[in-house]
Amino acid sequence: MTPITEVEGRRLALSNLEKVLYPATGFTKGEVLHYYATVADALLPHLRDRPLSFLRYPDGPDGQIFFAKNVPPGTPEWVTTAEVPRSEGPARMVVVQDLASLVWAANLVTEFHTPQWVIQDPEIADRLVLDLDPGTPATVVECCEVAVWLRERLAADGIEAWPKTSGAKGLHLLAAVRGASSERVTEYAKALAVEAERAMPRLVLHRMTRSLRPGKVFVDWSQNAARKTTATPYTLRARAEPTVSAAVTWEEVEECRSVGTLTFSASDIAPRLQDFGDLLAPLLDAGRAGAVP
Repeated sequence: MTPITEVEGRRLALSNLEKVLYPATGFTKGEVLHYYATVADALLPHLRDRPLSFLRYPDGPDGQIFFAKNVPPGTPEWVTTAEVPRSEGPARMVVVQDLASLVWAANLVTEFHTPQWVIQDPEIADRLVLDLDPGTPATVVECCEVAVWLRERLAADGIEAWPKTSGAKGLHLLAAVRGASSERVTEYAKALAVEAERAMPRLVLHRMTRSLRPGKVFVDWSQNAARKTTATPYTLRARAEPTVSAAVTWEEVEECRSVGTLTFSASDIAPRLQDFGDLLAPLLDAGRAGAVP
């Protein structure tokens, strides 16, 4: 019988809690739900008002993995949804606004991916993202070198950048921005990537050309496009182990000399939140948003 759990007055049927989703570590679906409940205070502000793209992996990372953007069948009526503009016509998507909705969504077994704009103003970007993706044998260590250069370059334009791990191989840089369309932010992000490649030609690429990728860091600027999404801070990833897209300090980035120092699992996040709080909280402060030149 599926257990019924009450979360903030909402009744939720949570299924298959003993199911192992990460065979490499034995991490179960119940532990996934516990993780999200534990980090909800930090995660929810980064989900709030953003239409959610689900990257579902209901049988674990070795099973079928698929994107779902529309409101799933059986979504409770109390879960917030919003009509979102798309090139093929408007669509209705889930917006996770509270703990009950977060637990309901987590029960679907999904990564959380969100765009760089909010539903109240889909024409205007409020975040900039640069996804630093290393081509083997490059690793997150090389990403960190590129990230420090990009931090200084953004700062020269009056924009503060904040780092997080991708939860996979790379690093994400995020910045709060104001007053620009997704198209303009994308143009600016591309210009930064091109400039980084010119400054560090042996290390950086701004194009996703497979033959050029080995040993270099691809600065993916395209995720600023209105139709694109990025892994939300603190989401679990569909990897062999329950790794997390975790906020990190600039000191950790500057001192990174091995992959392990910037690899974080679900069990690492609650202690880090206790020690540091949400390192990405400045992104939520409109007063710190920079103007895109």
